[in-house]
Amino acid sequence: MKVADSLFSLEKAIDEALTRAAEFHGTLISARTDAKLSALVAHEAFETAASAFASLARARCDVVETHNRLSEAKDQIGLRTVAIGDLGKPNAVPPAAKTDARHLQVVA
Repeated sequence: MKVADSLFSLEKAIDEALTRAAEFHGTLISARTDAKLSALVAHEAFETAASAFASLARARCDVVETHNRLSEAKDQIGLRTVAIGDLGKPNAVPPAAKTDARHLQVVA
């Protein structure tokens, strides 16, 4: 759970950073347009902001891949029945307690 909580915090932080970078990029464009300035004005700043956004997007891809690999590791250590997430996933069933019976749960 400690690893999952840390991973979810990282995913949230990167998504928040992507949101802020996109907002900043939009603000740069709007400010230039509102001031009736040429597209050449502050173009280098526009490019570096775009590069920062691309770097964050790449980081998000890497974290998603990390998430996928940790899901594989979870299965490798016998936690296949555990789904960890913020939507309230089922608890692990110890291997000795598993049966072939299918159970339904009410989902809120």
